[in-house]
Amino acid sequence: MSQGPVHYRVVGPADSSFPPVVFVHGLLVNGRLWTGVADALAEHGIHSYVPDWPLGSHRVPMRPDADLSPRGVAAVIEGFLRALDLTDVTLVGSDTGGALCQFAIDSGHERIGRLVLTNCDAFEVFPPRAFEGLIKAGSHPVLLRLLFAALLPTAVRHSSRGYGSLFAGEPDPDTTRSWITPALGDARIRRDAAKLMSAMRPDELLDVSSRFGRFDKPVELVWGDADPFFEFGLAERLAAAFPHATLTAVPGGRTFLPMEFPEQIADVIARASGVGA
Repeated sequence: MSQGPVHYRVVGPADSSFPPVVFVHGLLVNGRLWTGVADALAEHGIHSYVPDWPLGSHRVPMRPDADLSPRGVAAVIEGFLRALDLTDVTLVGSDTGGALCQFAIDSGHERIGRLVLTNCDAFEVFPPRAFEGLIKAGSHPVLLRLLFAALLPTAVRHSSRGYGSLFAGEPDPDTTRSWITPALGDARIRRDAAKLMSAMRPDELLDVSSRFGRFDKPVELVWGDADPFFEFGLAERLAAAFPHATLTAVPGGRTFLPMEFPEQIADVIARASGVGA
């Protein structure tokens, strides 16, 4: 790919008759966010692609001149679909990744057959107000290094200062450590993350939302109703903005819904993919 390498894992039967699924995670996490969902989809006979997008927890840096603004990352997503010649894709996004999916369908959705969003940025929430300070600091690679260093102790990493408030339950220490390790050891990973954080503009995502009516394909919203950052009202606004949207509430779910309620998300994706039809 022209912007740089994207590592990914493939899960599920290669000869699946169902549309392929491509997952998009958010900032400062990697594809492990989607492991449970991808494994559950494999049980349904669905073939999935689980990339580590260049959002701060990827292992291999992008090229120095890569455009990693939201529009730029949307182009990376499209380049991934094109490079693997994937069509009729079920594009699934969470957290910042949900916003990137919105930019992707706004740029062009010829290869996308349906969209699935879990708790994520939308409209003027980009990022949530509680994370504005983090995004501002993360726009500077040096400050980002200090941030990751502060998250080394598990207790801090799982506190409200780290990833803790994004989970309904207790996070897995190995997974959360995998999210901070790449950037701690490589300034180029921090550079990539800082590019996106410095380019996040609420007005740009709000502008994208004004064109949701053009996306005439199925949209599934699977939303945890206990999320203090991406409240359920945001999902209701998304459901009203798309022409063909269905909203499924997940009681007790928070931002990292894919890790804690993978079966519920997989069931929605499977239904949208035609399993059991």
